[in-house]
Amino acid sequence: MNRTVQQMARAMLDESGTPATFWGEAAFAAVVILNKTNVRVNNTQTPYEIWYGETPSVKHFKNFGSKCYIKNNDEQLGKLEPRADEVILLGYSPHSKAYKCYNKRLGRIVYSIDVVVDEKGYIPRQVNYENIEEDEDYLPNQTNDEEEEPQEALEEQIRIEEKTPSRYVKKNHPESQIFGQKEAGVQTRRTTAEASSYLALLSSTKPQNVREACKDECWVKATDEELEQIKKNNTWELVPRPKDKNVIGTKWIFKNKLNENGEVIRNKARLVCKGYAQQEGTDFEETFAPVARLEAIQMFLALSRFQKFKVFQMDVKSTFLNGDLEEEVYIEQPDGFILWNDPNHVCRLKKALYGLKQAPRAWYYRLDKYLHQQGFSKGSADSNLYIKIENDKLLILVVYVDDIIFGSNEEAMSQSFALMMQKEFEMSLLGELTYFLGLQIQQNEGGIFLSQTKYLKQILKKYGMEDSKPVCTPMVTGCSLSANDESTTVHQPTYISMIGSLLYLKGTQPDIMHAVGIVGRFQANRKGTHLQAVKRIFKYLQGTQNYGLWYPRDIDLTLHAYTYADWAASVDDRKSTSGDAFFIGSRLVSWFSKK
Repeated sequence: MNRTVQQMARAMLDESGTPATFWGEAAFAAVVILNKTNVRVNNTQTPYEIWYGETPSVKHFKNFGSKCYIKNNDEQLGKLEPRADEVILLGYSPHSKAYKCYNKRLGRIVYSIDVVVDEKGYIPRQVNYENIEEDEDYLPNQTNDEEEEPQEALEEQIRIEEKTPSRYVKKNHPESQIFGQKEAGVQTRRTTAEASSYLALLSSTKPQNVREACKDECWVKATDEELEQIKKNNTWELVPRPKDKNVIGTKWIFKNKLNENGEVIRNKARLVCKGYAQQEGTDFEETFAPVARLEAIQMFLALSRFQKFKVFQMDVKSTFLNGDLEEEVYIEQPDGFILWNDPNHVCRLKKALYGLKQAPRAWYYRLDKYLHQQGFSKGSADSNLYIKIENDKLLILVVYVDDIIFGSNEEAMSQSFALMMQKEFEMSLLGELTYFLGLQIQQNEGGIFLSQTKYLKQILKKYGMEDSKPVCTPMVTGCSLSANDESTTVHQPTYISMIGSLLYLKGTQPDIMHAVGIVGRFQANRKGTHLQAVKRIFKYLQGTQNYGLWYPRDIDLTLHAYTYADWAASVDDRKSTSGDAFFIGSRLVSWFSKK
């Protein structure tokens, strides 16, 4: 097969007269063609049909090296300058139906769906490719080629939207929802003529787009709340569209927030930026923002039982809208709220918005700065754990993006902290901690109990194991799995998904950690024997759905560490597997199993 791909690539380069610089693109195009057309002996299906279960379409296949044209979107074009760029067809995008082309004017590879191929004028070995090989800005198979595709996809989407006329116009728009000057008027795509009142019930169905959301008063209300929050935070200002700046698109995301019983408790509409169109060094610099470790959360909960205080939770409304931006970022006006007199204006962001690459980092620094101003200090082991001590009063809080849990040995101190945070940020879901990051938490006089029963039932149902017969151990005694197993290869996405689901359970199920670690080693070369071992873990979980971690209310804070290692138990490389467990008194707070 390698020889076949090489011969096809050589033929395409020679027939079209394309320089050998593009050998990588020719080889990739050959693989795409083989996957959708090649049929082996005694088999009537192509590899594409076998893998995806559907007949492939080859209507978009064109001659490699053909001359074609794409639209020139340069805003500084003169009146008489050509509106299209001549490009060379080099194949097909691996992620979409876009064509992969070399733009001679820009000197780089671009992706675009809107391509006109000049097949009638296709003359083999006579296409002019002058100065391509000497172009220093182009490197074959460069890594940033793939980064060009999202930008091209965004430009294609913008072109489609520009052709689409506005669907709904509302003249008498509520003043509370008007952005900019009231006299300018507002264009909206809400289909409801009068929205004087909202339904009290929540919608359990998520809309796919703004048009569907406008038909449901619950989602209309959620959209209005999001825009009102943006207005309160003074997130952006309307400015003329800059000619030399990157303008990022926006879209609406709709989500139902659930409680631990799976019931809808809130309809949430979120306006997000298309961050994939951002340009590093122009729109953003650093993006890293730390989050709390699971061990820090468990240690905090264990300590709360020792200190005999309740743990509370709060959720910051529109978290990323609170981060201050240092970069100059421009976005398109949100869909459904476009000023009539300024249709070509854009929004210059003063604060972060969801979808921006630097939004988590901006929020973290804003919160970190504020907490230090209020007298908090960071924990030495986790940068998202904060401590404040006043006389004999102790307040501890843990931050995980927009979720905050806190507690104090003085109830008045907890109340004071809650009021302080509500004054600085918009807060919601303030109350006793019951559900956090998928963990179900029950607090009572005797202690605190952590479990993931809801999540466990979901994954058992997802993989068809909800009716399986329970077993008493997660792995057979003396089980020796090997990468050289000769059983049948199984479907990789399903196997990897099952492993990932089990890893998320490690927060409250330490008894499966060793077994999951072993079966997780074979994700690249998974066999039927390995899948049977994974299913046994699910059968074990079927009988332990109500298991979890119990942190009793006792006074022992002694740190105990237990460790164990087998002796060269791996049959493949004779390496050992070690395991560790750490207790604070009788409370298990950290553990791992590692090869």
